[in-house]
Amino acid sequence: MGKKSMMKKKSPETEHDPDDNQRKTAKEQLNMDPKDFISCFPDEILCHIITFLPFESAVQTTFLSTRWKDLWKKARVLHGTIEDAVVTILSLLNDLADLHPPRNKWGFQFNFGHGRALFAAIAPNNTLHLDFSAGEHKLSKSFDWLLPLNLPKRDKWPFPYKYEKILELNTPLPTDQQFKIKALYLISVCRLSRKALTSMVSYLPFLESLTIAKCNGVQSLDIENAARLQKLTVMDCPQLEYLCFGGSCLKSFQYRGRLVCFRFNVFCNCNSYRSWLSCVHHRGLYLEDAMLDFRQGPLTHWTWDFKKPSSYTHYYGLYKGSCNCGCTTLFQCFKSILESIDGVESLTLCRWLFEACFSNLSKLNFEFCFNELKELWWIDCSMERRNINALLCFLKLCPNLEKLYVTIDPKCYDLPSTEKFSAIFAGSDKLNNLKFVKLKGCADETKEMFLARRLIPLFLRTPLIISKQDGRCLRYLLKVPKLEKKGKYPYKFKMVEKPPEIYPDHVHMNL
Repeated sequence: MGKKSMMKKKSPETEHDPDDNQRKTAKEQLNMDPKDFISCFPDEILCHIITFLPFESAVQTTFLSTRWKDLWKKARVLHGTIEDAVVTILSLLNDLADLHPPRNKWGFQFNFGHGRALFAAIAPNNTLHLDFSAGEHKLSKSFDWLLPLNLPKRDKWPFPYKYEKILELNTPLPTDQQFKIKALYLISVCRLSRKALTSMVSYLPFLESLTIAKCNGVQSLDIENAARLQKLTVMDCPQLEYLCFGGSCLKSFQYRGRLVCFRFNVFCNCNSYRSWLSCVHHRGLYLEDAMLDFRQGPLTHWTWDFKKPSSYTHYYGLYKGSCNCGCTTLFQCFKSILESIDGVESLTLCRWLFEACFSNLSKLNFEFCFNELKELWWIDCSMERRNINALLCFLKLCPNLEKLYVTIDPKCYDLPSTEKFSAIFAGSDKLNNLKFVKLKGCADETKEMFLARRLIPLFLRTPLIISKQDGRCLRYLLKVPKLEKKGKYPYKFKMVEKPPEIYPDHVHMNL
């Protein structure tokens, strides 16, 4: 007992503040060089001093003493060029590989002068954020961006990407020792920064998710050799006219903007004849998640093009080699879009796009069926009768739907409609798995109620319809006994202070 009590008493003494190490190190340095009155300061002050130095000088502080070694990497603000920023980021990734991933979001700011800056952050879930939005002009100079995710070896980089400091400060680690960045966010990339970023991507061989957003100047985006990439998100690039993707593992494609010229060069990794046939049907694109937010409408000339997968080597008579699936007609393009998404579990779709597909594919008797679809976000410009008919028409193709989200956005592109839906699809089929419907943006309560009345028959059991208007609380569609007794329509939207359950938004709504 005596020994145990002594152990318990000693344990608090062994614990110490991590800052003690810094103080101890500073004192040791001071003892070694009595004339050094700066090194004894805490890291925060030394890092603040470093922020006033140019990048070259900041890096050279490493050689002052062991006290200053790698202190520049802890500075929150640095100055230099975009190439200097790339060096800093890669050096930090090397350090994280030697130590451990950050517990919290860690980042810094790199000032380039003339009001331009880069905010870089490394999140604990192996995510790297690079944001160039500070100082960016809304009308950026247009540029074309070729982004190969598997670049040549470093000694074969073209000028000016053969950057000696990258090799000098970051000796390449073995693959199993590298810090595995799996998700990369590139925000507001401009013409001047795209080249250095392209060279940096070769240091991220484990990349599985890529997000490119708010790049105002990019006109064409060509992502090549994306063999490992599983998720691609491209949003809010107003000048974009052409998007090309080449890869073999893409499962999630999220896009918000105009309907532009799309091209998918999909590689085939099939190991059997049956899987090859399925690959040909899906054009090699097995999407589980798709966001086609085309509420801004289409370009005058747009395409949804594929390069078909290579033939299965054991069956030379079928699709020998690879061939282009040129969308020479609207019929082929709309057919390609539907074939790309007919196996998804989560989907965002605009009413105008579906109506355009239907108008051009009516000769096929609409053979597509979204059997795997569980969550649908439907975007429309209004709640007119013909628009609701289009929604009900699409829902007939989704027998296993569980969650339906409807957003009314008056700014959404509107396609001149026909009355084909009313003539062909009369009545509504039950959706046996439908759990709830969530409405948003319905400004006209009368039309909102009309929409709800059309959706109620979809439910197998008690309908659960929720409405959310801007600046107002959630309202639930409830059955009012008094109205039923009076012979009136018994359902009415009412606010509920304590909702019985939290019904989350669609996964694409918070992007």
